[in-house]
Amino acid sequence: MLNRRHLRIKAFQALYAHAQSAGGLPAKTEKELFLGIERTFDLYTQLLLLFGELRRLAEERIEGRKNKRLPTAEDLGASRAFVDMPALVLLAESPRLLAESEKRKLGWMGQRDLLAQLYKLVEQSPEFAAWMANPDPATGGNLLAELFVEHMAQNDGLHEFFEQKSIHWLEDFDLAATMVMRTLEVIKPGDPELKLTELDHGTAEEREFVSGLYRETVANEAADTKTIADNAPNWDAERIALSDMLLMRMALNEARSFELIPVKVTMNEYIEIAKAYSSPKSTLFINGVLDKLFAVMKQDGTIRKVGRGLLES
Repeated sequence: MLNRRHLRIKAFQALYAHAQSAGGLPAKTEKELFLGIERTFDLYTQLLLLFGELRRLAEERIEGRKNKRLPTAEDLGASRAFVDMPALVLLAESPRLLAESEKRKLGWMGQRDLLAQLYKLVEQSPEFAAWMANPDPATGGNLLAELFVEHMAQNDGLHEFFEQKSIHWLEDFDLAATMVMRTLEVIKPGDPELKLTELDHGTAEEREFVSGLYRETVANEAADTKTIADNAPNWDAERIALSDMLLMRMALNEARSFELIPVKVTMNEYIEIAKAYSSPKSTLFINGVLDKLFAVMKQDGTIRKVGRGLLES
């Protein structure tokens, strides 16, 4: 599933698109918001399928060496440590992952050149060489995570492939790559099945959070814009960057609407998102304005928290 930060980012992207649509219907953008979330899971699934393809190419290479006209002893005794790595076998043979790929109509057919390029990067990497020199099944998941981050996810050819498929996929690449990393990091030797908890999404709580955040931010635009402008020293609404304004409006609505989320969590989350989507100076600006507004909202009772929402540590 997408964590709360990813859902906030998705809502932010949808609000940004709505703001740029010059009077477009909020309901249409909200529909795109949920389609965008589903696209992220498509991308996550597609990336996981890469590992099965790498295993297939590695096995082909071993068989090709054995079937040479004059194979050497080294060719005939080529190591199967990578091919037989439990973590890689789990990824290649997972019934659920294969079912998801069929349901979502995803795969790597027709991309042999790209796959061969990725496998070459993996095979020639120092991480691969070090592991093959002393193969340890217990560290297989860690090796795959390293190979993915350092060599596969950075590949220009892979980015071009996704860009050609959909510009939205390239936008979501970092989110999907983070999900892939979480999946790789929890693989343990002896696991009977690949844990694909990332695909256990679409809960009522998730939908309520992202939909409520989006709708409330749209509904309260005029009032929140004025409040922010009145509390931003030496700035008027027109001079505040759109991304900064959207993030502050979202934070105000989250603080008001979700009683179980501590104010400090809300503040920290939007500061972190601002680091990725706004200017370097935005974090201080946003922090200053929100800190002032949250103090006022707590005092006048606009912010009401219950349960874990009362925690401030």
